[in-house]
Amino acid sequence: MTLRVRVSMSMIVLLIASLVATPAHAAAPGDVVSAEPTTVYLLPGKLLEVPVDAWHLLYHSTSATGQINTVSGTLLVPKAAYALGRRPIVGYATGTHGLGDQCAPSVSMSQGREAELALVSLFLLKGFAVAITDYEGLGTPGQHTYMVGVSQGHAVLGSVRAATRVPGAGLSDRAPVAVMGYSQGGASAGWAAQLQPSYAPDLRLKGVAAGGVPADLRAVAAHLDGDANFGLAAAAGVGLDAAYPELDLEADLNDRGRALLGDAADDCVGDLDKLAGLSFSDLSPVDLLDLPKWRVRLNENRLGAVAPKAPLFLYHARGDEIIPQAVGATLRSEYCRAGATVRWTSLPAGSHVLGAVEGGPLAIEWLALRLIGLPATGNC
Repeated sequence: MTLRVRVSMSMIVLLIASLVATPAHAAAPGDVVSAEPTTVYLLPGKLLEVPVDAWHLLYHSTSATGQINTVSGTLLVPKAAYALGRRPIVGYATGTHGLGDQCAPSVSMSQGREAELALVSLFLLKGFAVAITDYEGLGTPGQHTYMVGVSQGHAVLGSVRAATRVPGAGLSDRAPVAVMGYSQGGASAGWAAQLQPSYAPDLRLKGVAAGGVPADLRAVAAHLDGDANFGLAAAAGVGLDAAYPELDLEADLNDRGRALLGDAADDCVGDLDKLAGLSFSDLSPVDLLDLPKWRVRLNENRLGAVAPKAPLFLYHARGDEIIPQAVGATLRSEYCRAGATVRWTSLPAGSHVLGAVEGGPLAIEWLALRLIGLPATGNC
């Protein structure tokens, strides 16, 4: 039997018009560009204690100036079934790795030299999936926008969105979500918390843990000026310059500054020690931190102006030599005044690194309680 369909000229015109008027799907934050199986090692040649499926991701995020970009990352999902409903997803924001692509967390995890996997594994042991961003420009073309909080917060939230869209990962876009990070990752987690209600309201964010947070970049830079860890402040200058072209850092540097920062632009964190003891005045004839263009961008990337809706666990080492505890305590006070639910923990740790070691397990347990549905209480 042959079916005949009568098609009028008006129907053809309408069909053509609809096809012309319907654009191709525009890139959106969280869209997966690619998801390739990968292998993650706890140490060289040693697999994680928890059997996982792992993917190297490319996904869309948003730059600090609102442009869609492509960011890389890693998704880890335990092979064992999750028995308590939808498997929770943790957006894990790593601390400082450096400025070059070879420093990216996805690279270090594939080579068995990623120290933060010790903390990530604690989430995996609970059956949670973990999405770990490389951040903008770290593992993808372009300069890493190091310490640009807006970009970093977008990248963290985008990694969780992308995780729910990876074929075969079995993750739900209605899963409970948590975010955790320390140091650079602490700033990234804080920005994810502040941005989530407007940028990713679809995510069911249950809690955010942020430790050793460099909430005020200007204050941290002033503290590090002339310090043994000055390389971190210099790297932040390179990162902000990459995000905001009008800063034009190179034009304000002297010859020595251009040579040193040009050499550092693809260094990993350990290599930044060559800048130890220097000051901004060694690199530039002008007071960079006092230039109006820098003031504007530093203020834009200062945490604390907006109270996150999700509850927060903030922790900071009393002996933090890199990011003074006073910076973290100020953030706590500002969030409390704005009405956020904040659990603050002052750690006895005598250094920045020890703060991560002491505070990490506490943060993970606090987040686990949020992910299984227990309410948070603050201590403002």
